[in-house]
Amino acid sequence: MAITLIHVLLVFLHVAPANVVSQRYSRTVNAWVYPLFEQNWRLFAPDPDSVNRQISARTAHTAPDGSVKVGPWFDLTAVDTSAVEHHPFPSHTAQNLLRRSWTSYVETLGGDDEPRSDRAVMMRTYLRNIAAERVAAHRGGPFEAIQLRVITRPVAAPDAADGDRPSPPASPATAETRLLPWWKVTPHGN
Repeated sequence: MAITLIHVLLVFLHVAPANVVSQRYSRTVNAWVYPLFEQNWRLFAPDPDSVNRQISARTAHTAPDGSVKVGPWFDLTAVDTSAVEHHPFPSHTAQNLLRRSWTSYVETLGGDDEPRSDRAVMMRTYLRNIAAERVAAHRGGPFEAIQLRVITRPVAAPDAADGDRPSPPASPATAETRLLPWWKVTPHGN
C-alpha cells in the first residue's frame, strides 16, 4: 500500500505543473518515472511516425587467441514486427519498447552519441540492454560488445489517384543510415 501511494505521488509530481516540490525532488521523481513510467500526452494527441526505422544489431566476441569475431547484422525491428503481426493480442511492449527506446535515445543524446546528462546515460544503457537481450534470446554464442545500425526511410505519401494501391517504397537514396559506436556489454551466450 505504501509503495502504491509513493508511486502515485511521484507520478503526480512528474505530470503536475512545475512547482517548488516537484523542482526540489526532480532527480528522485525522474529516477522513479524514467523509463518505465514515463507519462506524456501522445495518447490524446498522437504524432504518428512519418518514417520507417529498421534497427539492427551486430555483436563482437573476442576469441581465446585474441582475435575479434564480428557477427552479421540481426534485424531487431523484424523480430518486433513478427511478434505483432503473428499474435492475435500483441503486447504494447512488443510494439513499442524498441521504437520508444530509440526515440528517447535520440531526444537525449542527439546526433553525436555523447551523453550530456544522467538521463542520456540511462537511455543509452536502456537501449543497449534491450538490444543485447534480444540478440542473446534469438542467437547463440557469446559476445561482449554490440553495435546498432538504424536505417531511416520516409513513409511515402498516399497517392489519391491510385486508391488502395500501396505506394512504392522510398528509394535507397532517400534512406539515412546511422551507425552507433560499439558498446561493451556483460558477456551473453554460452
